[in-house]
Amino acid sequence: MSAKRLLSRSIISLAALVLVVSATSFVAHAQTQRGPSDVVRAFYKALREHRFKDAFAMTVYKPAVEDLTAEEMEDLRPGFEETAAKIPDQVEITSEQINGNAATVFVKIPVTDSTPQVTSEPVYLTSSGGAWIVTTPDEAEVKKKGRRFFLDAFIEENERDIADLLKRIIAIQVVYGAQHNGALGDLQALIAADLVAKESGDPKAIGYNFRITIAADGKGYVATAEPVRYGHTGKLSFWMDQTGAIKSADNGGKPIGSK
Repeated sequence: MSAKRLLSRSIISLAALVLVVSATSFVAHAQTQRGPSDVVRAFYKALREHRFKDAFAMTVYKPAVEDLTAEEMEDLRPGFEETAAKIPDQVEITSEQINGNAATVFVKIPVTDSTPQVTSEPVYLTSSGGAWIVTTPDEAEVKKKGRRFFLDAFIEENERDIADLLKRIIAIQVVYGAQHNGALGDLQALIAADLVAKESGDPKAIGYNFRITIAADGKGYVATAEPVRYGHTGKLSFWMDQTGAIKSADNGGKPIGSK
């Protein structure tokens, strides 16, 4: 199960934007009007300071966050925070190019394992209503979905995580049984054995109430998961037994029976 979210898990192509500035330094200069470079600096600063609505207001993601409720923002916060954690304290802008209503700001990428040479990567902006905004390939989808953009991505991510966890449980139970004389483990037992991440037992962290119930004869189990808040943290409910057969359905947030 991933640490969540982003939002990493895709929260979206914004994650790629974040990687552009990993481990860099900040070069500041005062200007009375925000040019493209100023907007890029301000965007990363707001994101780093967890002022997420302020940050996204400078990007094509503004329609995806401006009408979110406080509760919805809290649902999304873990993913946004994971993304923000990748932003360094300082960002170095190497150059910018402006061509009419389009601009490209180049951000310095230092030497890392994945980038053996110092390079500059582009951040793209467009001028809209007299202001520069950061753009990404998600723009058309954001316009189509509006406030549902991040919410739907969050739901889909949570559902993928649960499906992935269920797929791993079969092998995990085999390992647990080998360590415990053939016994099967419920969720807390698997967590205690360091075979499943601790967050898997935290509904707030994964957006789901996830359980493993051991059969009375000790020879089987059923794993189930329902969204903590139907339509917000997930839509699909899940069910799986020791055979590995997974069932999922939009059941209004209610559990799925074995039949």
